[in-house]
Amino acid sequence: MQEQEQFTEIALESGTYESRLTKKFTLRKPFEKADPRVIKASIPGVIEKIDTRVGAKVSEGETLMILEAMKMLNRIKAPADGKIKVIRVAPGEKVTKGQVLLEIE
Repeated sequence: MQEQEQFTEIALESGTYESRLTKKFTLRKPFEKADPRVIKASIPGVIEKIDTRVGAKVSEGETLMILEAMKMLNRIKAPADGKIKVIRVAPGEKVTKGQVLLEIE
């Protein structure tokens, strides 16, 4: 048998199963749990305005910056109470989806 045709045992909540793993499956990127204190851009766009600074104390739900995407202004809000550790972008900067915008400690 070729490597792709070998069976592998997979344990799920409902039982144990045998399956063939594809090359795509074996080369997949492992799951990484998102850190809620690292704020990333959910869509590509341009940083319109930054309403905070490094060292500032922020409350959950407070607007930290505004991201303009597709002619819409998106408010980036604090996911939790904390202190701004670092801001990785500047007003007018283009950002890509998944790019780190800022970190809260």
